[in-house]
Amino acid sequence: MVCIAAFIILAIIGVFVAAISIFKPKVGKNYLKAMKKAWGCLWKKVRLQKCETGFKDDVKNTLLSRVIVKHPKWVKPLSAIIEVVSVVIVIITIWALLTAIKSLLALWALGSCNVTKPSACSLGAEVCSIDESEPKNPAEAFGRWFTEWGEIFEAIPDKFKTYNTDEYNFNYVNVNPGIDAGKTVAIDIFDPGCSVCMVSYRNQKEAGFFDEYDVHMVPFAIQTAEDEYKFANSEIVVRYMLAAEQVRSGLAVKIIDHIFTAKNHDGLYYQEMFNNYYTREEAILKLEAWLEAENIDTDGIKQIREIAYYPETTDKMSENRQIVEKQLRVKGIPSMIYDGKMHTGLWEKK
Repeated sequence: MVCIAAFIILAIIGVFVAAISIFKPKVGKNYLKAMKKAWGCLWKKVRLQKCETGFKDDVKNTLLSRVIVKHPKWVKPLSAIIEVVSVVIVIITIWALLTAIKSLLALWALGSCNVTKPSACSLGAEVCSIDESEPKNPAEAFGRWFTEWGEIFEAIPDKFKTYNTDEYNFNYVNVNPGIDAGKTVAIDIFDPGCSVCMVSYRNQKEAGFFDEYDVHMVPFAIQTAEDEYKFANSEIVVRYMLAAEQVRSGLAVKIIDHIFTAKNHDGLYYQEMFNNYYTREEAILKLEAWLEAENIDTDGIKQIREIAYYPETTDKMSENRQIVEKQLRVKGIPSMIYDGKMHTGLWEKK
């Protein structure tokens, strides 16, 4: 293990040696000589051959040369410590390489280099992430590391899959009911409290995406592993949208249009008001005020209010969550399915 650890350390310091050897060529020559020996030893280990003891002894003697003169009795314990440290260096290096490979595969297959907490990956798409609970102890963290590999390998075939919007039985709301016959269906999964979803919606609206496709918008309130909602009032907005769609097709999209595009008298977007300022009761009053503005009478509003709390509405929300998190394995939203592909993250105008 000593020669392998030496190769790893030499490989790491190689960049610095290259810079120093510009001014001191002798340093570079000595480094290359040591690197050649280390590589020869490593290559023999890979082929399951015995490594030359000479190089191992050279490394130890270099590290222990001063100790031998002053403290001869320390040589044996320090030699054992060098062996242990070498094993640790090799293990850490292997773990780091595997983690790097796992992160790259996850980024390609799932859109985020962090499977458990997608929002922690700065290389991934701009999303509102669907995070899993953090491991509570080292044993759980160790088990999660292997579970993440399983999730990645399960998701790899999806990269080559052609998505058919008909195979997903979402509970959705219509954007342009009655005038989309014959258009290609697009599924748009969003959370009313997600700022990325808000920007995507505006971009789609301005670019004519809703005119080009028959868009089925899936209102989805992101939940944590503890079943708490990520954004305040998203749950009640989703309930009212699903309920309003049953009373009048196309009514629900009016709600989300207000939240994503309209501002109050103080110039704040309503999404910010719902996320940071409105209590649940205030959110309900605002939703019902918008419904009233769409010519929904008192009886109609009462009906929507009742439907919003039906067990069937709760079931619809659970069904959508099951499809998003288990069937599609989505790690963040907005997520859209159209033209046979799934697109996760901010939808940008072309």
